[in-house]
Amino acid sequence: MSALCPIGGRGYGALPETVASPYDDLLLAPKSAFRVALAIPLCGAAGIWAPSCIASAQLAVAELNRGSGIGGRPVELVMIDSAVEATTPVDALIDSLIDLGTVDAIVGMHISAIRQRLSKIVQTRIPYIYTPLYEGGERTPGIFAIGETPSEQVGPAMARLQTIYRPRRWAMIGNDYVWPRTSHSYAKQHLQRFGATLVYERYLPFGLGDMSGEIEALAESGADALLLSMVGQDAVEFNRAFGQAGLDRQMFRLCCAVEENGLLAIGPDNLKRLFSAASYFGALATDANACFRESYHGFHGDRAPMLNALGQSTYEGLHFLRALLELDPEGWRDATGPMAGRLRHASARWQDGGDRGAERPIYLARADGMLFSIGDKLS
Repeated sequence: MSALCPIGGRGYGALPETVASPYDDLLLAPKSAFRVALAIPLCGAAGIWAPSCIASAQLAVAELNRGSGIGGRPVELVMIDSAVEATTPVDALIDSLIDLGTVDAIVGMHISAIRQRLSKIVQTRIPYIYTPLYEGGERTPGIFAIGETPSEQVGPAMARLQTIYRPRRWAMIGNDYVWPRTSHSYAKQHLQRFGATLVYERYLPFGLGDMSGEIEALAESGADALLLSMVGQDAVEFNRAFGQAGLDRQMFRLCCAVEENGLLAIGPDNLKRLFSAASYFGALATDANACFRESYHGFHGDRAPMLNALGQSTYEGLHFLRALLELDPEGWRDATGPMAGRLRHASARWQDGGDRGAERPIYLARADGMLFSIGDKLS
C-alpha cells in the first residue's frame, strides 16, 4: 500500500478500490475539495488500528458532505502512513504536501513520537487535530489534542483498582517512547499515595516479538498489578504471552491502549483480569453511542471493523475540525491548549447525545470474553 493515497466511497468494502490512486494523480487533480490528511499507521505494531480508523473517518466525511462540508467545500481524505515503521518519513511527506497546497488540514491518530516530529514542520500552516489518548501537555499553536490524558484515565483507574484489589507491588511495562514513559511517571506519584511500591519497570522497542524474557522477569518480580502501556500488535503479543503463562492468577492488568480489536487478537483465554479505562467503548450504553453505532453500521454494514476508542477518535477529529474552522477560519493559529471542552462537535463519547463541548466521562471496563464489560464511571 502506498504511503499516500486518497480514500472515499460508501462502505468499508469499497476501500481496497479507493486507496489505489497514485501520488501524481493526487497532485494533478483539481482542488475544489477540502482535503484532510488522515495520518494513521498502516503497518507495524499500530497497524492493527487502521481499518477502524479509516471506516470511522469515512462515516464522518459522509456526514460532513451531506451538509456544507468544511468551509463550503466537500471533504476528501488523503491517507498518510504515519507508522514508525513506514518506509516514507511521514514528516517529510506532510511537509511536501503542505508546501504544494495539496492538503488543508491533518487529522492524526498515531503515537506521540510522530506528533512530536510533525509539530516541528506543520507550524500553524494548516490545522492539526491529534485524536488518540496521549501523555498530555500539548500546547503547540495549531495542534489540538482531543484524547484522554493520564490524569483523566490512568490515575482514576489505578485508584479504583487499588480500592478493589489492594495490590502492594506494581509493575510497569511499555513501549519505549514518550507516552508510556510520561504516563508511568505520573502513575508513580499515585503509588506513593497508595503506599504501594514499584517492583519492575521496563520499556521495550517496537516489534520485539518474543516476549518470553519479559514475561519470565515479570513473574519473578512479585508484582500483583501491572500497568501495561504497549500499543497495537506489541500489546497483543505481550498479552497473549501473559495469558499463556497464567500470570493473571498472580496479578491484574491495566491496559489503557488495548481496545476491542486488541481483544479479538489476544483471544478470550488470555484476557482474564484485564482492565482498560477510556471515554469510549464500542459497547457504551448511551444515546450518543446508539446513534453512532446505527450510523456506522448503516453506512458500512454488519461486517465493518470493530468500533473502538481509537477508531471513533478519527470520526470525532473530523467533526472537531469542522467546528474549529467554523468558529474562526483563521483564529485557530493563535489557539493553544485543549479545545475539546470549548467547541460543540459531534462525538460518540458524550453521555447525552453528542454535539456538545463538555467534560467527557471516563469509564473502567473489564475484558469479558472478547468484548469489554463497562463498569464504573470514573468521572
